[in-house]
Amino acid sequence: MEVRNCRGCGRLYNYVGGSYRNLCPDCVKKLEEKFQEVKRYIEDNRVASIRQISEACDVNPKQIEQWVREERLVFSDDSPIAIFCQTCGAPIKSGKYCENCKETMSDQLDQLYGKKPIEEPKKKRSATAKMRFLDN
Repeated sequence: MEVRNCRGCGRLYNYVGGSYRNLCPDCVKKLEEKFQEVKRYIEDNRVASIRQISEACDVNPKQIEQWVREERLVFSDDSPIAIFCQTCGAPIKSGKYCENCKETMSDQLDQLYGKKPIEEPKKKRSATAKMRFLDN
């Protein structure tokens, strides 16, 4: 097992992997509780800004943005909150890329790797291959 220092509280803990790297189980639990608190606040206050959410729930705005980029938080279309596409800078409601950039990347990957149908290997037949019968 690998032992690491928690970046939240500084304590040593046994690292077993997971989506919250470098956080001990106690800090992960606290962060999940904060996430649920933020989620409830957004449901009750749909037009709140990230600053208002941050102040009301005592959560770092960068953490809220990370949850939005991870698509754990999604804002409605009438919400004033928008983050920006990492490629072109267009405003988006969640994730890392806008729909146009996602489509462009998908097309580029299709061109790079291509969508080739899987072919079954052909069996080789020789001219002398024939069915044979044994006489008893």
